[in-house]
Amino acid sequence: MIIIHAGMTIHPEKETVFLEEINALMTASQAEEGNVSYKLFKDTDKENTFLMVEVWKDDAAVQSHNASAHFQAFVAKAKEFLAAPLDVVAFQGQQLS
Repeated sequence: MIIIHAGMTIHPEKETVFLEEINALMTASQAEEGNVSYKLFKDTDKENTFLMVEVWKDDAAVQSHNASAHFQAFVAKAKEFLAAPLDVVAFQGQQLS
């Protein structure tokens, strides 16, 4: 499994637009072949800070997601609401019994 943490800091005045765009991305991404989980969390300590936690079956699923129209559309719009560059970290993992 591939686990991705994508940290996002949003311009405060753009949070509504961000949430609309990210919800559309989440819905489409969760329906993708190879997606195990795709969830957004809001930081309770830092204002305007979110963490997307993605879990994918394998690297091929990640590559397919990154090439998808819905992901590319989100990336193209992201500069409108991101206050800082994305902070993306990927991990390789396996399910524990």
